[in-house]
Amino acid sequence: MLLPSLPSQLDLSRPGTVPVRRKEWQLGESRSRSSSMMRQKLQGWGSGRGQALSGSVALTMSPIAILVLVFSSGCLFYSVKSHLLPTDNIDYDTGAKSFYIANDTFYKDGSPFRILGGDLHYFRVHPQYWEDRLQRAKALGLNAIQTYVPWNLHQPQPEKLNFEDGANLEGYLKLVQKLGMLVMLRIGPYICAEWDFGGFPAWLLSVRPELSLRTSDPQYLKLVDAWWDVLLPKIVPYLYCHQGPVIMVQIENEYGSFGADRSYMEHLAAKVRAVLGEEIILYTTDGAVSKNLEHGSLEGSGVYTAVDFPTEWDPATAFALQKQYNAQGNSPSLSSEFYTGWLTHWGEQLAQTDPEYTAAALDRILYLNASVVLYMLHGGTNFGFTSGSNTGSSVRDFLPDITSYDYDAPIGEAGDIDNPKFQALKAVLGRYILESPPSPPPLPMRKAFGPLQLHKLSSLFHILEYISTDPSGLHMDQPSSMESVHQISGFILYRTNLPSHAKAGSKISISKVHDRAQVFISGLVEGDETTSTRYLHVGTLERWSSDTLWLPSNVAVPGLQLDILVENMGRVNYGPFVYDPKGILSAVLLDGTPILDWISFSIPLDSIPPSVAERVSDRKTERTSRALTENSGEGNGLPFLIEGKYLVVLIMRI
Repeated sequence: MLLPSLPSQLDLSRPGTVPVRRKEWQLGESRSRSSSMMRQKLQGWGSGRGQALSGSVALTMSPIAILVLVFSSGCLFYSVKSHLLPTDNIDYDTGAKSFYIANDTFYKDGSPFRILGGDLHYFRVHPQYWEDRLQRAKALGLNAIQTYVPWNLHQPQPEKLNFEDGANLEGYLKLVQKLGMLVMLRIGPYICAEWDFGGFPAWLLSVRPELSLRTSDPQYLKLVDAWWDVLLPKIVPYLYCHQGPVIMVQIENEYGSFGADRSYMEHLAAKVRAVLGEEIILYTTDGAVSKNLEHGSLEGSGVYTAVDFPTEWDPATAFALQKQYNAQGNSPSLSSEFYTGWLTHWGEQLAQTDPEYTAAALDRILYLNASVVLYMLHGGTNFGFTSGSNTGSSVRDFLPDITSYDYDAPIGEAGDIDNPKFQALKAVLGRYILESPPSPPPLPMRKAFGPLQLHKLSSLFHILEYISTDPSGLHMDQPSSMESVHQISGFILYRTNLPSHAKAGSKISISKVHDRAQVFISGLVEGDETTSTRYLHVGTLERWSSDTLWLPSNVAVPGLQLDILVENMGRVNYGPFVYDPKGILSAVLLDGTPILDWISFSIPLDSIPPSVAERVSDRKTERTSRALTENSGEGNGLPFLIEGKYLVVLIMRI
């Protein structure tokens, strides 16, 4: 039988072509490392991301311181396998839900369908605002939401699973469906996403022998399989053929920019099919570069290949290349990451892209009757210590991502849409859909708090026993990584005493510290009535710059306490140096001789019990303590965003 023709709801007319406007990178000196990183991506090992950027707000480095369920209902998904094209024995009037590919077109319930999607990550938005942000997506004219699933969010420790609150994936899928939208699910296990460790859980770095990530290493695959044995059954009820919203599932992410282990990718595809079924559309995403697609796609296996590319590239050329890596007739043009903005690293200006330029680039894609996913639709926030980092040509060329993931997206970090980019993109999308999108909801009520006066409560050293996971510390011959002591995020303090050969001008050196270390030496100071401990800040050692300090004469005394406070600024999420343990990773040398006999204190800052506020109140005012304890809930740990502003003051004002 003949396949149905294009439905009337897809308006393919437009008022003429839009010429390609090309912009040169507008990069200041502070953005030179980002520019280098982007060029590397485009030259083969990267995703091919790029934008015309300009910057407006200067940033400085953040201060350190202180079931498997089995369904027998008739699923009419059709994958990109050539032998699964629709045949005459398919009854399109049965009412069964179907989403498949044929004739280089997506089909939804038997009718051609164009994906107009956007990335909106549930883990970067407070659950209270999920529905609000999704409604804004609909108001833009979108019909699908794409999201990653971070392994480290859902399994932060081997024995701990988390699908509650902001990690409630199923709740998010239900909400998307409630609003009449579809879902493209990117399940990893690696996701990149400017997210800590590219979504890998930090405990993978403590496995011995050392894992070979993103390869067919049997031990690594065993752990991936165990995680997916938890995740995949949760997805089954939400597949489109089971009346759910999920139409496609992506495996890995931009793998062709990293490796070429086809057996690894085949293992992932087979694992997903074993649980989700043979009919589900699996897809990969890679930069529209031959090398990336050759290594990252699974040509001939029935896994659909999607592409991403910079806005200044010719989309027709990119989609023509895409067709070479899909079976004949099974390559609907899809830009699975259309860059509405760009990421920002500490020390850079906030990345911004021209709204009209971005809208014109989107128009060129839609004019080709292609599908598209906006990356990002709404960036949100890297809460806590979840932001990742990038590297350049070496592991020392370190580029940590900022907490905000606003991305200069059309829906701002706080939900704002009264901006030129949202309006420009909406105008373009409106030319390709006949039904007017719904109106957006009003912005949630906001409150202006005015100036906040922050006060020092205590020194980090004075409350170390209360905020470290083990008040007595962990003894070790030489410093070891955070991951080796089962720490995910935050700070780690290494403590020892200066050895007998310490003298004025002695050189302290650490060849490998991830990521930044503050060095202190302390001793007893006698006053008129009391004796106290004074901490002298000797200097800072950084992964990307200095690795040596010299002892000043006033503290170059054998036996004085040496403290090294190391900050984890985000594990690498992209590139060849993704294996990125944190802490002191080499010997600490004094004049070339290793310093031995250390105690480490883990300070994850992930939850601080109310008792800490009570302890601090002994040192400061009852009013300050009451402000802390009133926010502590019913005996639970202080909420992270509340505790953080106080603890930052503690750390900064040592």
